[in-house]
Amino acid sequence: MGRGFFNVPTAVNEPVKGYAPGSPERAELLATYNAMFNSNIDVPMHINGEEIRTGNTKNITPPHDHKHVVGQYHVAEKSHVDAAISTALAARQEWSSTSWTERAAIFLKAAELLAGPYRAKMNAATMIAQSKNVHQAEIDAACEMIDFFRFNVQYMTDIFKDQPASAPGIWNRVEYRPLEGFVYAITPFNFTSIAANLPAAAALMGNVVVWKPSDHQAYSAQVIVDLFKEAGLPDGVINVIYGDPVMITDTALASPDFSGLHFTVSTHVFKNLWKQIGNNIHNYKTYPRIVGETGRKDFIWAHNSANPLQVATAIVRGSFEYQGQKCSAASRAYIPASQWEAVKKHVIAQTNELKMGSPADTSNFVNAVIHEGSFDKIASFLEAAKNDTNAEIIVGGGHDKSVGYFIEPTVILAKSPTYATMTTELFGPVMTVYVYEDAEWEASLKLVDESTEYALTGAIFSTDRYIVEKASKELENAAGNFYINDKPTGAVVGQQPFGGARASGTNDKAGSAQNLLRWTSVRLIKETFVTPTDYKYPFLG
Repeated sequence: MGRGFFNVPTAVNEPVKGYAPGSPERAELLATYNAMFNSNIDVPMHINGEEIRTGNTKNITPPHDHKHVVGQYHVAEKSHVDAAISTALAARQEWSSTSWTERAAIFLKAAELLAGPYRAKMNAATMIAQSKNVHQAEIDAACEMIDFFRFNVQYMTDIFKDQPASAPGIWNRVEYRPLEGFVYAITPFNFTSIAANLPAAAALMGNVVVWKPSDHQAYSAQVIVDLFKEAGLPDGVINVIYGDPVMITDTALASPDFSGLHFTVSTHVFKNLWKQIGNNIHNYKTYPRIVGETGRKDFIWAHNSANPLQVATAIVRGSFEYQGQKCSAASRAYIPASQWEAVKKHVIAQTNELKMGSPADTSNFVNAVIHEGSFDKIASFLEAAKNDTNAEIIVGGGHDKSVGYFIEPTVILAKSPTYATMTTELFGPVMTVYVYEDAEWEASLKLVDESTEYALTGAIFSTDRYIVEKASKELENAAGNFYINDKPTGAVVGQQPFGGARASGTNDKAGSAQNLLRWTSVRLIKETFVTPTDYKYPFLG
């Protein structure tokens, strides 16, 4: 029972450690990486706090050294999914009525544990199984996850403070109830922080969750489970299942107690899930909440007033950090003809400086793409570009999967704004550039807006404020996260809420109060202190 109006600690962004040579954090992380890389982890499923091992396992292999096995994870049968759902519903009875302060304390503790004793382990697991370099692991698996936990607690209290007005003799108040059922979370490989936040955001608001992580993120998902357990998350609140995504999803969506989907993967899958939920709508106890962040074809547009070196740097950083596998990674650029030679010179020079290899070597900027399927898809587009008169590879284009799934950072010059790599989502370190005539800058904005179905992130470059205003207006619906004179990546929780619309998702802005609101069902309570005893209104007199 509450005995005060409590203020939670003010949320602040976790400082990013530098991992400079000789620093203690660098020594700790690399030692942890090496120990985990040379060990073998057995990742179970987690149902009602129990570790479930089926004996049906799949190997965990680093993308940058795919012949090396670092562990295995256990795969579910349908009975395990059913058990996860029933367990979650049983846990809901107590978790949904647990004080918000107790729920807040769990995730605040998780943030502090991650900032301290779990930091190196979480980063190392992300480096090993998701092939992120030291910096990319730090800003994702440590800092962003910590920020999600801290800021979500603050946003929760902000939501609870939003109360209606009350007239004389009446007290109106609003309760933000958890959803009536369970939330199904499907999370991606590319961000460990997103994998944690999708189930955690719903759980913080009092919901129970069945969580299916990406198979390629199982290692760091296990560390997340360990973190939640040590932070005090009760058994059954978040249940973790691996295996056949179709079977798991069909089972979850068939339940009448399914009440929400928190999703980050692909547009095609999300649309099919939306349709499947619609087909099942008569079976559900309540209308499910559907929240998704999906596909992307993020852009950089430059005006002839832009600084060519700044544009080039945005292309290199925005396209090639984490091998172009960020949701926000730039993959198409529109450059004015008068600027192209200068931009190209800087892009080629910077790209040629990038080193590629294992995350264990901290001098490597680029590592491996996530798996062979991704490698083969990207490589096929690169080979096609090499033999296409409508395209020219100006830097990169190489690929080799003999040891790891390595794709060279590549820039393609396209003669057509509708060339395949200008419009197709590749999710790899490939940037395609279209050069437009300076006088046609307004028409080029139309190309940016209409060339793809997506609208996640985008960036414009200009030193002319009239152009900035015009471009911002013309591209109003082209990106949910819109950047002026900066690369289109690097959203920070508490500063840039993240999400896009069109075929990029429902734009419910992870890392914001808007997202948390989706996991609540509001109850208005009106209490009258002196209850009327006569039906007559004054106008009847």
